[in-house]
Amino acid sequence: MRERILAPSILSADFTKLGEEIKIVEKAGAKYLHFDVMDGMFVPSISFGMPVLKSIRKVSDMVYDAHLMIEQPERYLEYFRESGADLITVHLETVKDAKAALEQIHALGAKAGLAVNPETPVEGLYPYLEYMDMALVMTVHPGFGGQKYIEECTDKVAALYAEIQKRGLDVDIQVDGGICEETIDKAIQAGANILVAGSSVYKGDAYENAVKLMGHF
Repeated sequence: MRERILAPSILSADFTKLGEEIKIVEKAGAKYLHFDVMDGMFVPSISFGMPVLKSIRKVSDMVYDAHLMIEQPERYLEYFRESGADLITVHLETVKDAKAALEQIHALGAKAGLAVNPETPVEGLYPYLEYMDMALVMTVHPGFGGQKYIEECTDKVAALYAEIQKRGLDVDIQVDGGICEETIDKAIQAGANILVAGSSVYKGDAYENAVKLMGHF
């Protein structure tokens, strides 16, 4: 069985004490730290970019997981890697050539992920499974934190898991959006093993919340 990992999203953290917020979830046992990078074009919101990632790289040894919700992400892959990203995920909807983008990420020495939005058929990922380390199924419409989990996306996760198993591949499945105590089991049972959680971690006691979510593993 693939290792199950909690990936707290700093989008929901308190940026006035970001270093402290990161150390709290690391102490709780989270192994990934998720960076929701938004450009105001592919998604309505604007979040943060390379300087934030670079400034906090020294705070933790967790896997820094950069999720690029941006147009033409190929322009910035090298810069995100240089800023400390260990895993870089791009969207199928934004890349000109998904295989080339994944190969570019690998050439930079990082793990590569490919994501799809809720309205994009998960089958769009299948031609590229051999070239990625992780597939990301968005379980909300990207752009804002605190949204409700879209139930229909559970079937997409299950279909993706079945395809990966059929091919005998070692590809992680990440879900991002609406993951909380009420929804995490659905995603895990469908086949997800990397769970992104933002407001359900950082709203309240981040340590306690992270431990509760990992209790479902």
